[in-house]
Amino acid sequence: MADNTARRLVDRHPLQRLNSPSRGASALLHARFLSVKGLRAYADFTTVPWSGFLRILFLLARAKPKSRSYGWHLQYLTIIGLSLAAATFAVGLLADLSASPTLFRVKNALSVASAPMECLISLLYWSLRAVDEKLVLPDWAMRLPMHTDLSFHAVPSLTLVIDLLFFSPPYSITFLPALALSGCIAFGYWFWIERCYQFNNFYPYPLFEMLSTAERIGLFGASALLMTLSTSLLVWLYGVVNGKVTGQQKSGNVKGE
Repeated sequence: MADNTARRLVDRHPLQRLNSPSRGASALLHARFLSVKGLRAYADFTTVPWSGFLRILFLLARAKPKSRSYGWHLQYLTIIGLSLAAATFAVGLLADLSASPTLFRVKNALSVASAPMECLISLLYWSLRAVDEKLVLPDWAMRLPMHTDLSFHAVPSLTLVIDLLFFSPPYSITFLPALALSGCIAFGYWFWIERCYQFNNFYPYPLFEMLSTAERIGLFGASALLMTLSTSLLVWLYGVVNGKVTGQQKSGNVKGE
């Protein structure tokens, strides 16, 4: 057992602050997010005696007309981001429970997309809502309690950042690949909502209705750039918290392998 512990410490990236995968704090963080026990908003918002994402599914199914439209709630960037975050933490939890380095690498790869994406969602949502909530909330939509709103639009990004800073190796992605990834996500989402519009004749967010096609292209282009800058900011913040890779450390496990 001592040999296994020593091996895990040697394999861990020298800048990774806490041990992961592990059945300790890392598993607790991943399990707590997935169970949503730390997000009491869901428990308060519905009376169904289920836990975790079953509550979320029930909540989404009650929201109309989106629950019966083409694309369902996956028209929303918030739900896409939350789903990707859930996938990241689900793989992370499996890695914790199985001590699998392969699953740990998969979790880290997913984090490169999910963490900057959730940071972008939080930035866009709260900025636009501060200007006018009708830009992101249609008239028919129910207004969520603040703790529920935070659980959708702030807690996922915060939890992913905590996972990156304390339970993950540093990102190895550079600016141009990050820009390419962000561009694929942003314009992939644009194509997706345009397809949904062909069937539904409405956009998921009122802001899209207010913009021309050229303006929407500009919006998604700017969003791709913001997501890239979010990635760069996370790389910088990781360096501030954990230090930077030196020449000797570059031969180590930079990708979490």
